[in-house]
Amino acid sequence: MCAAFGARVEEPEALEGAVAWRCGEIVLKPAANTAEAAWVAQTLDVLEPDDIRVSRPVRSTDGRWVVSGWSASRDVMGRPEPRHDEVVAMSLRLHAASRYLSRPRFLQLRQDIYALADRMAWGEEEYVLPQEKGGRLYDVLAGSRRPVQLQPQVVHGDLFGNVLFAGDASPGVIDFNAYWRPAEWAAAVVVVDSLAWGGADPAIVERWSHLTDWPQALLRALLFRLAVHSLHPRSSAKTLTGLERASQMVLEVL
Repeated sequence: MCAAFGARVEEPEALEGAVAWRCGEIVLKPAANTAEAAWVAQTLDVLEPDDIRVSRPVRSTDGRWVVSGWSASRDVMGRPEPRHDEVVAMSLRLHAASRYLSRPRFLQLRQDIYALADRMAWGEEEYVLPQEKGGRLYDVLAGSRRPVQLQPQVVHGDLFGNVLFAGDASPGVIDFNAYWRPAEWAAAVVVVDSLAWGGADPAIVERWSHLTDWPQALLRALLFRLAVHSLHPRSSAKTLTGLERASQMVLEVL
């Protein structure tokens, strides 16, 4: 498969902590949804966010973005680091660049647990969640939703752990998990994730409180993660503990 994207490497190297393989300067990833993978490639090929290193996609030798369920991109140097406020700031810059993108059709067709959790968090769909895996806390918090004035756009909804740092270089984004939600919500997901599993300073909640409808953005981000946790087959009591900790900090601003 390396050769299909022009890489002169016979044996790809598995990347630690990711379902991806390195072929020299090219990274190969499985593409579960061909339409989505092609959209991500086309988007990252032209997106020009301020002060962000983008993992540019690579076409195959015959010009395709996806070949036999695989896509490729240029390797980006760096590794995830607990620089949580920098990830939030990067999120806002990234979404300033993506705000003009049209809503991709595949988002309306998604039926995975992340799509269901997203719709549940915004009150667009109802589903009975397992109580012991986060559903009980979800039910308690869902009643605190209030109308918001936020505008949906194309956003990356899973930046925590997917931003790479290399010293003083600009942060690097290695993928684009698309959602049609407000930029403030995407920033709030970073904050909730960093509180739950990244050891973030609780004051991070207040540091970004100038963002529009911030308490409600945080609430919907927390509901999203709780729903994902409840639906995910590999969720555990340990990961739920992190979300319970994050919920205490979010509750203080509601």
